[in-house]
Amino acid sequence: MLKTSPITDVHAEGVSTDDFRAALSRLASGVVLLTAHEPPLDPDGPAGEDAGMTATAFMSVSLDPPLVLVSIRNGSRMDDLLDDQPLWAVSLLTEEQSHIAGRFAMKGRISDRLLFEDIPYVRGSHTGAPLVGGSLATLECRTEQLVPAGDHTLVIGRVLSAALPSADGGPLLYFRGKYRTLG
Repeated sequence: MLKTSPITDVHAEGVSTDDFRAALSRLASGVVLLTAHEPPLDPDGPAGEDAGMTATAFMSVSLDPPLVLVSIRNGSRMDDLLDDQPLWAVSLLTEEQSHIAGRFAMKGRISDRLLFEDIPYVRGSHTGAPLVGGSLATLECRTEQLVPAGDHTLVIGRVLSAALPSADGGPLLYFRGKYRTLG
């Protein structure tokens, strides 16, 4: 039986969680806001709610057909929502939007309804999901496949629409545990 310490959890292959996290923190990645609109439980009741989460594990998968992939932690609100709701959107955040990324990445955060309150957005025509105003690009997607992968689910989505709301600014990056810019 492999013994592990709570501080340096070592997996059967010998790589500790801390070492793995430290190594991968050296890989710069873009930052996106993944959003979806949760439909109302009761058609005659109150309107559904918007949900959002910050993601750094996002990538293009295919040009034909246009597919993207986002990795979502199992058991998260977005994981649960995308099990039932196949329509979602992605906003590629600018270096000026780190406050949005930080807000939707908080642990133990307040309700998503309040997090969206002062963020300019439009509702996607294909998905009904919020698309952040001023972002570098927005994509509306429909889930094609859910792939279990360790403690995450890989969500592969077909891109239904793509737009470039802002030509200004550079991308928001995540590197060594902090939001960064190119310059």
